Amino acid sequence: MHETHTGVTIRDVARAAGVSVSTVSRVLNGKDDVAPETAAAVRRVIEELGYASSLAARSLRSRATHVIGVIVQDMWHPFISMVIKGINQVAAAHDYDLLAYASARRTAETLAQWEQRQVAQLNGAVTDGIIVVTPRSATYRTAFPVVAVDPNQADTEFPAVISTNRQGVLEAMRYLLALGHRRIGFITGRMNLQSAVRRFDGYRSALAEAGIPLDPALIVEGDYTRENGFAGALRLLTQPRPPTAIMASSDDTALGVYDAAAEIGRRIPDDLSVIGFDNTPAGALLNPPLTTVDQFIEKMGALAAEVLLQHIQGLPGETRIHKVPTRLVVRQSCRAITSGD
Repeated sequence: MHETHTGVTIRDVARAAGVSVSTVSRVLNGKDDVAPETAAAVRRVIEELGYASSLAARSLRSRATHVIGVIVQDMWHPFISMVIKGINQVAAAHDYDLLAYASARRTAETLAQWEQRQVAQLNGAVTDGIIVVTPRSATYRTAFPVVAVDPNQADTEFPAVISTNRQGVLEAMRYLLALGHRRIGFITGRMNLQSAVRRFDGYRSALAEAGIPLDPALIVEGDYTRENGFAGALRLLTQPRPPTAIMASSDDTALGVYDAAAEIGRRIPDDLSVIGFDNTPAGALLNPPLTTVDQFIEKMGALAAEVLLQHIQGLPGETRIHKVPTRLVVRQSCRAITSGD
């Protein structure tokens, strides 16, 4: 009996479609002796139950496709393009092709539904396994391998690759504190992402470790974008007692901080110290070059591909969460301050 890991069987498909098991089997095997309307109804039920990938692959496919699928929200974002670069390096080394799908959908609900549909339709039929970058869903209906990079959810049913987000911000904050900063602003990431939650936890932990009370006025919510980094930095820097340093949750956010500082005539690092998170190429080209937390994004993509290939080959390891250590990259965007500053 064909069965997915979610427990959906060929009998469930037949029951839901109101046909016999043999009819479902004939549809899956491409037989032309099933009425078109009936075949369409069976295919619709297969998709709704999330049974397409496992049955299609096991019943229709005689060999591997040697294709890895990558599902992303946007192609343009530096984080995503760097993840894809890392995935492609490993895929090419193992003679696998890469097939990337991006969505124009913007709400969490429609993105989750789109991801689930793509995984059900593609995995096992078009691809041997799929990597979902910053997935909205915590589970997918598929019997074939799925690996996530930087998932939204803390607990997923599939393997995930993440960076040591909390430790990365903690190390960056310790650096700022060692330079004498005490009023440190923080611009969060998109707080429905676990990476953003962990980075905020690193900020709070560093302050607690230094015995500095958490000041809500120094915290603004962002979403990892340059635009909201700009808006958040303006809010922080126009306060009666502005921060002497800003910890940004991403390099894109830090770019927005640079924009805001230029807008109101604050010099970096003379008037304001700034740290980003990601180590994207743009940060090193800023004036002054950005001090940032390197989360080795390409390595995250490469590790996700390696984990996926292990599962495709039927050799899954025991580890479900794979962590890539972060490292502070010190450049010229921070300076020490004295009590008189």
